[in-house]
Amino acid sequence: MESAQMVERRFACNEGDLAPGESMTVPVEGPGTVAVAVYLTEEGAYFATADTCTHEDWSLGEDSDLEGNEIVCPLHMARFDIRSGEALCFPATIALATFEVVVDAGKVYVLG
Repeated sequence: MESAQMVERRFACNEGDLAPGESMTVPVEGPGTVAVAVYLTEEGAYFATADTCTHEDWSLGEDSDLEGNEIVCPLHMARFDIRSGEALCFPATIALATFEVVVDAGKVYVLG
């Protein structure tokens, strides 16, 4: 018998809450959850990664710059690809966790 896996669906924001090129943090909701950064690219695509820079304890959703598909941590200028989480330059060497984003009836959700 196969077991069905339950995927957590966390509400992030309403469509229109983020302008293209902006990001935000979805706070921790309970034990075992992590803060997630949600990004809206200039092209209108949503992406999500772990909110904390892997180099230093800094929020990427609240205090960073989105440049195309790259998020730049202002603390030490670490860059990450928001599509894959890949660390693109020093001082970051560890990728960010990424999460699937779905838009349903005007609401943006992060899965995972």
